[in-house]
Amino acid sequence: MTTEETTERAAAPQGGGNGWRAVAVVLVGAFMALLDTTIVTVALPAIGTGLHASPASLEWVVSGYALAYGLALVPAGRAGDRFGHKPLFLVGLAIFTLASAACGLSQNQGEIVAARAVQGVGAGTFYPAIAATIQLSFTGARRSKAFGALGATIGASIALGPVLGGLIIAGAGAGDGWRWVFLVNLFIGTVALPVAARELPRGRTPTRRRFDLVGLCLLSAGLLLLLIPLVEGEQAGWPAWCYACFCGSAAAFGLLAGWEVRAERRGGDPLLKPSLLAQPSFSAGVIFAVAYFAGFSSVFFTISILWQEGLGRGALATGLVAVPFSFGSLASAAVSDKLSARLGRMVLVAGCAMVCIGLAVAALVIHLTAPLPGGWYLVGPLLLAGLGSGMVIAPNQDFVLARVPVREAGTASAILGTAQRAGSAIGIAVIGTVLFGTLRIRPGQNAVAAAFCRTAQLALLVNVALVVIALLLVLALPRQVPGRER
Repeated sequence: MTTEETTERAAAPQGGGNGWRAVAVVLVGAFMALLDTTIVTVALPAIGTGLHASPASLEWVVSGYALAYGLALVPAGRAGDRFGHKPLFLVGLAIFTLASAACGLSQNQGEIVAARAVQGVGAGTFYPAIAATIQLSFTGARRSKAFGALGATIGASIALGPVLGGLIIAGAGAGDGWRWVFLVNLFIGTVALPVAARELPRGRTPTRRRFDLVGLCLLSAGLLLLLIPLVEGEQAGWPAWCYACFCGSAAAFGLLAGWEVRAERRGGDPLLKPSLLAQPSFSAGVIFAVAYFAGFSSVFFTISILWQEGLGRGALATGLVAVPFSFGSLASAAVSDKLSARLGRMVLVAGCAMVCIGLAVAALVIHLTAPLPGGWYLVGPLLLAGLGSGMVIAPNQDFVLARVPVREAGTASAILGTAQRAGSAIGIAVIGTVLFGTLRIRPGQNAVAAAFCRTAQLALLVNVALVVIALLLVLALPRQVPGRER
């Protein structure tokens, strides 16, 4: 029996469960973790009012969660490979649930930023078990079907976040309704934890993994030194320390690359395994994930700020603007598995192109209807962008992880997840800088609305540029996923 066969047998569901029940349980966790990347966007203005939070703090509420989430993924994936993914899933989900309560009970901007970071750590701790459970439980067509379900869950959670956030705030009240955006996780987590304890497989892989503390510190330093000036720089007036941070970030990433190569050559167990990243399809997919998630996940942030701060609309109205995107994303994600089997990587090309066109047309519509754009004008562009997004997310997972050895399932899925969350954090930081850094209120009728319309157009065009970069990177991915040819 080979090592990979032993690993798969050790990881197979036990104790009366089966692969699909285990996958259903971890998909609930995926929905919770990724829902919280976007559901909070419609609550940001209410959080700002209720906690007297600055624009920079509001950006940290979103990007701080994504960054902590991303940084926890690789160590958690490594721990899951060594100790088994079930205990990591349970511990992470418990941390996430308790931190959600802390977010909802926060009394000032510092508390909610800190609680969101802890919540991100919890999400990052349990998330590697999701793709790893799929990777270790299935092969061939069933694995692709399970990844399709994961992709649909990712698309649904991200797309439905603004809508659900708007409904919760409308139902709970404008004053403290934002608190229930977080507190609702208590009910889901309380149910999900005992079910996960019963259904997830008890087996663990026989792989012994070490923790690359130096690599983790260098990765964390590089990302923090990049994000801090992006979030704080505009409000601080771009002092010299911002540029020093950018230089420090580049140096940290350079040291990280050298350290990881050296660790692997000496027989160590590096955090970002160079031999894994040396696989063209995997490395290209990781870079693609950074660019795409930076470009698409910050769109809801722009819409929320424009609709509430600029136009004075409520959270529910803001969430309803995102309905076409949500519907389109869900519809195309449901058939993305079949499309990727038939079209290969062209499904990613088509999806990215549709997102680019949809967001570009949305920017044009806002320009033509300013200073008082209506949600109906954006139905077509956002529907097109949503259809494209649903075609991208699930197939990307399949393309990137298809050639990864089973024994590296946790680490590979964690690296990919880190790239996605890092992209989200970078996207929020960049778009926040554009939105607030270019905001100039000029005298005249509807001056505030006109100013936010101008800055929202610029932000959407930056989103388009980022997705264009992702589109170009698709060409480095394999034409077909092995075993998925038509």
